[in-house]
Amino acid sequence: MVENRAIGVERVFIGTGCNRIVNNVSWGACGLISFGSQNAVAIFDPQSAKILTTLPGHKASVNCTHWLPSSKFAFKAIGWEKHYLLSGDAEGVIILWEFSLAENKWKYVSQLAKSHKKGVTCITAILTSQNEAIFASTSSDCVVNVWKIDLPAFGGDCTITCLDTLSAGIKPMVTLSLAELPGSTTRLILAMGGLDSKIHLYCGETKGQFVRACELKGHTDWIRSLDFSSPVTINEEPNNLLLVSSSQDKGIRIWKMALCDSVSNFDKKKAANTLAYYIKGPVFVAGSFSYQVSLESLVIGHEDWVYSVEWQPPSLIENKSCYQPQSILSASIDKTMMIWQPERTTGIWVNVVTVGELSHSALGFYGGHWSPNGDSILAHGYGGSFHLWKNVGNEYDNWKPQKVPSGHFAAVTDIAWGRDGEYLMSVSHDQTTRIFASWLNEAKLKDDSDTWYEIARPQVHGHDINCLAIVQGKGNHRFVSGADEKVARVFEAPLSFLKTLTHATSHLHDDLQVDVQVLGANMSALGLSQKPIYAQALNETRDKSGNEGFDTLESIPDAVPSVLTEPPIEEQLAWHTLWPESHKLYGHGNELFSLCCDHQGKLVASSCKAQSVSVAEIWLWEVGSWKAVGRLQSHSLTVTRMEFSHDDKYLLAVSRDRHLSLFSLVRTEGSDQISYQLLTRQEAHKRIVWACSWNPSGHQFATGSRDKTVKIWGVQKETSCVQLLMTLPAFKSSVTALSWTRSHHQNDGGVLAIGMESGLIELWSISLSKSEHDSSSSVPNASLLVQFDPFMCHVSSVNRLAWRNTEKNDESDDMQLASCGADHCVRIFKVSSV
Repeated sequence: MVENRAIGVERVFIGTGCNRIVNNVSWGACGLISFGSQNAVAIFDPQSAKILTTLPGHKASVNCTHWLPSSKFAFKAIGWEKHYLLSGDAEGVIILWEFSLAENKWKYVSQLAKSHKKGVTCITAILTSQNEAIFASTSSDCVVNVWKIDLPAFGGDCTITCLDTLSAGIKPMVTLSLAELPGSTTRLILAMGGLDSKIHLYCGETKGQFVRACELKGHTDWIRSLDFSSPVTINEEPNNLLLVSSSQDKGIRIWKMALCDSVSNFDKKKAANTLAYYIKGPVFVAGSFSYQVSLESLVIGHEDWVYSVEWQPPSLIENKSCYQPQSILSASIDKTMMIWQPERTTGIWVNVVTVGELSHSALGFYGGHWSPNGDSILAHGYGGSFHLWKNVGNEYDNWKPQKVPSGHFAAVTDIAWGRDGEYLMSVSHDQTTRIFASWLNEAKLKDDSDTWYEIARPQVHGHDINCLAIVQGKGNHRFVSGADEKVARVFEAPLSFLKTLTHATSHLHDDLQVDVQVLGANMSALGLSQKPIYAQALNETRDKSGNEGFDTLESIPDAVPSVLTEPPIEEQLAWHTLWPESHKLYGHGNELFSLCCDHQGKLVASSCKAQSVSVAEIWLWEVGSWKAVGRLQSHSLTVTRMEFSHDDKYLLAVSRDRHLSLFSLVRTEGSDQISYQLLTRQEAHKRIVWACSWNPSGHQFATGSRDKTVKIWGVQKETSCVQLLMTLPAFKSSVTALSWTRSHHQNDGGVLAIGMESGLIELWSISLSKSEHDSSSSVPNASLLVQFDPFMCHVSSVNRLAWRNTEKNDESDDMQLASCGADHCVRIFKVSSV
């Protein structure tokens, strides 16, 4: 049954990190940036620092993306209404996407018929005319494919044809670059480099096959990046083509291809034995022209592997001719990006700008990219993070860091809203805990009601984090996290975070700030415990001399917790926003799997991975003293999810053993101590039960399972027995997440959000008749409210759903739903008229 009530779903926020692989990012002529996030292609706008959408279609991790036209061809794409994007994944599949600027809409065009047998490692493309482009792709299968795309001039569909397939031998190529040869509009040159440390040049036509021209030797390790310039004039000689290459030998080489006189009787074998061939470089023939290749410059400056090099995009000058700036951007695993330009007098290439990431936890850059107009540069790093610098100087260069979107770079396992819905906290297998919040001052500047940013990273751990529980009730902000270790850890908000939250949300936290003496936290050498930094201790460390030795792996620099008055950048988040760890909770015999807290903030329940009854116990911990006050036995396998009822009268648990358990509250007379005892245990589903959620205004709950069903259960008042009330129609995929919330339109039912293994999300209306509270014979009604657009949803399994607390703004009909998934994404949706 589908209810006719109009439901609006809007995308509010997407937070995700970039896949940690070279060639993953591309900056398009339209100004947008594409990157791979697990199996999705994500698009972000550097102007607003927001991820606009994710494109579903790939079934494997996205290795590389490439805009058509890219920033290099922005001067040719002025006035284009449609832009295109190519993406390649780890299974060898390449997909073409279309983006309409006028409609701001994405369209899946096609999947290339002839895919690679292994993962795609690089895609490069050039525009040969307004309605034709050539692109090449390379893969770990040692094959390079060259393709032609006919772009529709006025509507219609793209047609893609494979021009040629080249074998790279036994060692795969990992980087490619295409260019038009000077003096010819139909002849192309393809450069490829890879594991054999040589640059291989191939010549071809826009409609024909490619033939080997020559190879360039010089690098002593894998070649990681190649990029052709537009034709340039050197020493008053026109028609020169420059190729820049970078390698794991830490060096950058610039090669010049000069157009020689046209040849009619050129003998390549004879020329290869001449002295000039060895001094000046190889000569190759393409059509009626010959070209001399020589090493123009060797550029040394990076201290580690240089992963990417890129020419500054050409621009149009007054006579509408193309001008190629003599400027190269390089990015290295040594944590720096450099801009290189030749000196005016000597012509020697020198480093004119160096930017980088100085945080101790950084592990370098995988790639660097120019903006279409050359005033901004972007890097993506080992931590899935972006780093953007913009030249804000007028008379001289002044590169300043800019805000960028951020997020997890591995599966996000759990999320929870702060007590008043002020912020959203998430944990992930990337071993971090992150806090996202709507920065109201930024929203006012941009006339945008929802401008979300990552505002803190409370935990940077040494183990994958599986679960999270925010402690409810009064007092300071606290949370408990469980990772792939036997210990649960308790964290408490430092003073710097409370003041930052005040700036972000404009809600005063003066009552909390009085009692909090801890400013922040420091990371230990092994990356497990986080030690508090006190106010007086911070003053003492500032007075110390700064010449006590360099940072080593054994000595970690002190964090400098500070109050943030604007959304932070990666360098601040990675190190200076940690929360101190206040307690460790010992007891479980295996890795932690699930956590939850009661609504009064008195108890926290925890479970771990288990294959026996004794290990599958649920432990109860008293908030404050953090003593173990109960051990509940019921299940024989891992307890996958637990939740307290709205009045804390019951604790519900579901497990891999396909059963559900209900525990009831037990109060000890003459004592404040509370505990729970087993009320009932029964089989719930035919497969693993992944999710459960209580009705926030009654004693009904929902369970979701791998058997693709969702069941609604009720607890009888008199007998406290659990009875199945109804089963929703079977879904197309396993149900992995549930969240039940109140509805503005009905008092006794609510809205149930259902997340699936396919990544899709649905909202169902659950209505309960009044007699149901007294008798279990009545059957509730369930109707589908809305299925989220797949372009809004996750592309992999939904791990958790959570409705935002709405006590403070009950007058509004809009509600917010947060979700997290295996696609590395944290998402927030606005649901209207529920």
